[in-house]
Parts: sequence; structure tokens; C-alpha cells
Amino acid sequence: MQHFRLSFIITAISLAIAVYWGGPMGAFIALILGVLEVSLSFDNAVVNASILKRMDERWQQYFLTWGILIAVFGMRLLFPILIVNVATGIDFIGVANMALHDPTTYAHHLEASHVQIAAFGGMFLLMVFFSFIFDEGKELHWLGYIEEKLSNFGKLESIEIILALGILLFGQTWLPEEIRFKAVIAGISGVILFVIVDSLSALFEDEEEGEEVSEAIKKGSVMSFLYLEVLDASFSFDGVIGAFAITQDVIIIMLGLAIGAMFVRSLTVYLVRQGTLDEYVFLEHGAHYAIGSLAAIMLLSMKIEISEVITGLIGAVMIGLSVLSSVLYKKKLAKQGQL
Repeated sequence: MQHFRLSFIITAISLAIAVYWGGPMGAFIALILGVLEVSLSFDNAVVNASILKRMDERWQQYFLTWGILIAVFGMRLLFPILIVNVATGIDFIGVANMALHDPTTYAHHLEASHVQIAAFGGMFLLMVFFSFIFDEGKELHWLGYIEEKLSNFGKLESIEIILALGILLFGQTWLPEEIRFKAVIAGISGVILFVIVDSLSALFEDEEEGEEVSEAIKKGSVMSFLYLEVLDASFSFDGVIGAFAITQDVIIIMLGLAIGAMFVRSLTVYLVRQGTLDEYVFLEHGAHYAIGSLAAIMLLSMKIEISEVITGLIGAVMIGLSVLSSVLYKKKLAKQGQL
């Protein structure tokens, strides 16, 4: 329970603010939003844990403290305002005032930017999925022969970028002509951001001590921290927009998503400290397949409306199957005397 102590404190503070701002009903809505955020983001926690476990305890603590401030105020409050600012041309302060005093219009503008948001977030998550699937160094394969063959394609340089951009260019042909260019620009931006965040550590490599320096960076680096924050942002896009279906009060939305985000982060640290990824060896696989499904859903949502319930169910099924596969795999090794 110690891993979730800070989450309960943040929840109590957030609910107190919600009561002050919107009364008991405001607190109830914030709590509902928090529960939804956690239920839809378990796969996010697993993938975060696979990255966080390579970082030292100091950076893990930063992830829970400074990271949560970035996640709540940056990604779930300021970033949506910035999106509306760019999409409409209204100055940032004007959009912030709109969010506070005219949430209906703000929600309308944010919804109108859905295609760009879906393209950006969908392409970033697709790159996360492809980087896992085409990892030629991956030794354990959940789908056996099929996954092993796919990982071999990782020998082809930049295969992830080629496939992702190909999907984007094909997908935009189904969109109305007036929105195609914006969708392509947003999607390419998602790919570029992934490549930048994923590869910047190469700048720190020394020709002779490259591997040692690179490993040190992985264990505790600004870039790994930044990667986690961007990944969290990509997961949060749909949650922010979907929250307006429950309430249009941006303060209540921020408080509710803050509760959920904090518990997801505590869950991430819990998975790392308990060695859950080592115990359930296919859990990381299931989370990445859930991310691949979410990326596909986000890209499809540019054309058709897809319920968040479907997104949550797919993620839950993927995680559940990966846990079951992990248990069966360990039993198989035990029978063969390899444990």
C-alpha cells in the first residue's frame, strides 16, 4: 500500500478542491473520471514500467513527483488549450478564458481538432508498437513463430518509419479533402517526435565508451523521462476529449484525470518494485499489443466514431491473455525442470 500513499493524498486533495469548485456532484464526477482514467490506462502503466525499471530510484521518484505535475497541468490542462490555440488562431490567454468561462465553445473547438489529435497520438503510439514488434533483439515471443518472423524484419533499417508513414498516407485518402493536409502534418509530427525522443541519447554516446554511456543514460536520463511523459500524453488525448461527454467543467476534468493519472503512475512504480514484469513475462507483450490496438482505434476514429468502452475492453483482453499466457509458460518451464 505504501506505493499508493501519495495517490490517496492527491485524491483527497483533488476531491476537496472539486467539492469547493463544483459541490458534492463535482467531486463525484471527478471520482468517476479518475476511475475511468485508471481502467483505460493499465496498459500504459505496464509499458511505462518496462521503461521505468531501467531507470534508477531517483528518476523513478521524479516520475511520481515532477512527472505528475507535467502530466496533470501540462498534458491534461495546458496542452489541450494549446491545441485549440493552434487550431483556431485564438491567443492562448483567450482560449484559457474560454475554457474557464465558456466551456461549451471550448469543448466544441477541441472536438473539432479531433482529427489532428488522433493522427498525432495514433502515429506516436503506432511507432511505440512497431518499435517493440520489430525489435530484433527480443528473445521471448508471445505469438511464437509469427512474432519471431516479424522481429526479424527489424533488420531492415527504418522499417517502423516506412510502415507508419505508409499507413498514414493510405489512411488520409479516406478523409474529407479539406482535412487531409492537417491530418498528414499532425501524423508526421507524431512520428518525428517519437524518433527525436527515442534517438536523442545517441548524442551522448562516446565512440569508445558508447555502450557504457548509453546504459547510464537509460538508467536515469532526461530523455527516458521525456519519453514517458510524451507516451502518457498520447494515452491521455482520448481521455481528455471523452471527459467532455461527462462534464464540460475543465477544472473538474483536470482534477478527475489527475486522480487517475496519479494512480496509474503509482501502479507503474508498483509493477517495477514488485518485479511483476519478470513474474509475468508476456505482460509487456500484451501491453504493447494493446497500444497497437489503441493506435489503430485512434487512426480509425479520424473517420468513424469508436466508443471508449471498446478501447478499454480490447486493452483488458490483451492484458488478461498475456497474464494467462505467462502463467501457462511458467508451468511449462517448471514441468521441463527449467525453473
